[in-house]
Amino acid sequence: MLKKLFGKREEKQWSVSVYAPVNGKVVPLEDVPDPVFAEKMMGEGVAIWPDHDLVVAPVNGTIIQLFPTKHAIGIQAENGAEILIHIGLETVGLKGEGFTSYVQEGDKVKVGEKLIGFDQSIIREQAASPIIPMIITNSAEMRDIKMKDGINQVTAGVEEIIHINK
Repeated sequence: MLKKLFGKREEKQWSVSVYAPVNGKVVPLEDVPDPVFAEKMMGEGVAIWPDHDLVVAPVNGTIIQLFPTKHAIGIQAENGAEILIHIGLETVGLKGEGFTSYVQEGDKVKVGEKLIGFDQSIIREQAASPIIPMIITNSAEMRDIKMKDGINQVTAGVEEIIHINK
């Protein structure tokens, strides 16, 4: 009887927009010069060749991991998607040199909020690449992950580059 009164109860579909974490040029994950990212071993995603030195929150969520070297950060979006932002390739060896963190684990963040500053000149001189992969590490748990087509140059916290449905 209640079904007739209120209609069929539909499952709530959690959806989240993922915005650019840094200013720069968007490239497919397959073009990242590292097989772990390029072969999507960690999950679906995208990468950005940065033209600025600040990473901002791509989603509203919670900081779930901040590496001690500050070269990577994990955020859990409001729909449960877990997003890893990895600043440069082989940057763990810098041991934090050239990185400044503006957040810590457990912090709640909003789209566009400062997360990590980095010195591109140090990364270019001492690491493999300044490219920044952004990975949905629990891709298999998401119903649908769509990369936005036709996006080239992005502004951090402004352009939506991925849409995720849980």
